[in-house]
Amino acid sequence: MQDEINEKVVALSIKTGKLSAEVLQKSMKFFLAQLKKQADKRQMPHGKQTLKHLMKQNAGVSNIEITKDNIKAFEGTAKKYNIDFSLKKVKGEQTRYLVFFKSRDTDALTAAFKEFSAKKLSKEKKPSIRKALAVFREKAKQLNAGREQTKKKKRGIDR
Repeated sequence: MQDEINEKVVALSIKTGKLSAEVLQKSMKFFLAQLKKQADKRQMPHGKQTLKHLMKQNAGVSNIEITKDNIKAFEGTAKKYNIDFSLKKVKGEQTRYLVFFKSRDTDALTAAFKEFSAKKLSKEKKPSIRKALAVFREKAKQLNAGREQTKKKKRGIDR
């Protein structure tokens, strides 16, 4: 690869010896654009991607099922563990989602799901502040309903 680039640079420099500065500038911009395109092609995508891109990476693909409610939370955990994955919606009786991932990421995915499920369970165990607040509002209404409203006015001259 390096030899090809060196040969192209040498050939370009020989050809441009007779060219004007403007043509040289155009040719160099074109050459640099081609190098950038080649570099972009070599980079593999990471994180959430299409199933087609995941399959192109020549790694075995496995899948698991996930519910619609947990997709966003899972994406954050997968990003933390650098898991390349793809979501696929399966239509049928019930809408299901499949998470496809590389087979070599199985260990990382297992760790990610353990953390994800632990986080989900801890959220479920915590009492909802809104629910507790609603209960206390009802109790306060009951207490206030039992009170009598009395208005006392004293008229007269106090000495």
